[in-house]
Amino acid sequence: MLQFLDAFLTIFHSAFVLFVLFGWAHPKTQKAHITALLLTFLAWMLLGLYKGVIGYCPLTDWHWDVKRALGETGMSGSFVGYMIEHYLGLSFSRSFYDAITAGGLILGSLMSFLVHRKNRNSKSEASSQVA
Repeated sequence: MLQFLDAFLTIFHSAFVLFVLFGWAHPKTQKAHITALLLTFLAWMLLGLYKGVIGYCPLTDWHWDVKRALGETGMSGSFVGYMIEHYLGLSFSRSFYDAITAGGLILGSLMSFLVHRKNRNSKSEASSQVA
């Protein structure tokens, strides 16, 4: 059961990270993308303040609990860092992992904002042409 949970959390967490990065790109996922961004910001800031770590992610916490129960040790505090080290065989500092993770969230947020703004401007132009 723990191995299933480990695999599930790896897939789900990876998919969530990719969705935060690219969910803005398809019109049908843009509202869900905004929800994912808000949940991520809330976890990072509010739960982070409560836990004492800005950037706290409950998915990482739960996943590391499963990995520890499976006997794995030496996981970095960052899921992104773990994936880079484990699957790509590269190793960087924790601050690098934190920077690229935060940068990804900022980039996903910026792209979502720009797409939302473009869509809003397109709708207002279309409605002014109809009137």
